[in-house]
Amino acid sequence: MLSRKQVWALLALTLMWGVNWPMMKLSLQEMSPLFFRATTMLLGAGWLFFYVNRSGERMWPAGREWAAIAVLALPNVLGWHTLSIFGVQELASGRAAILGFTMPIFTVLLGAAFFGERITPRVRVAVVCASIAIALLLWHEVARISGRPAGIAWMLSAAVCWALGTLMFRRAQFTLAPLVVTVWMLLLGSVAVWALALALEPLPDISGFSLPMWVSLVYGVVINYGFAQLIWFGMARTLPPATSAMSIMAIPLVGTLSATFILGEVPHWRDWLAMGFVMMAIASVLWPARRTKSLSAAQSTHA
Repeated sequence: MLSRKQVWALLALTLMWGVNWPMMKLSLQEMSPLFFRATTMLLGAGWLFFYVNRSGERMWPAGREWAAIAVLALPNVLGWHTLSIFGVQELASGRAAILGFTMPIFTVLLGAAFFGERITPRVRVAVVCASIAIALLLWHEVARISGRPAGIAWMLSAAVCWALGTLMFRRAQFTLAPLVVTVWMLLLGSVAVWALALALEPLPDISGFSLPMWVSLVYGVVINYGFAQLIWFGMARTLPPATSAMSIMAIPLVGTLSATFILGEVPHWRDWLAMGFVMMAIASVLWPARRTKSLSAAQSTHA
């Protein structure tokens, strides 16, 4: 049973990460994708570093931990954060969120392919549901004269990177707290994204930024890379699996609904149907299985 504090924290986290999708799209109306990502990531990681350092955590990696953090940053930061921002640029923000959160399905598939994890019947159901969702969104993009099917490729590639990074993170051995490792991944990743931005994109003219642009930048730094990360890591050890699954499933829904108010995006029936299939797929792979009767009986003998 969740406490009232945990319920409010989970609701806040779901809203923060859901609303972040249309806020990113809003920023991209006035700022190029790599400079936007580099700016929010660096400032957000700096904010987190200051906060976590004040809390008394050991902040500096030792020896080979530097190399391990750099390797983890490749899929988790350069892969997910960079590819997803290109996907948001090409697609409606709600549609990008739906595709991004196919990550749990890819996590299970990659775990089976490379780490010997078992494919269960529920995983097969999840793959079918996710495939239908992707087909629905791809059908909509191809059917439109101005469609951007490349955006679907960006988002699916980002989801695969996020899934691979998650599997690698689970198996990594560190003497640092997970939040500290994340802060360093963001810091190292932001340096690489800054290098890419300076090489590939023109410098942004911040003198012409509108108020909504500044608001979206502050949101990305303080909320997305700041408070949301602190809430998540603060709850990660105590959050029941079913509850975390519900939160993950709700984020694309919040992103799609909030995009209507923030950007005026109107979801199509294919978006709603695809979202339903993605939520079914996520539930299939994340929802905890019921205990078998034999297990329950064995446990009852020790009650």
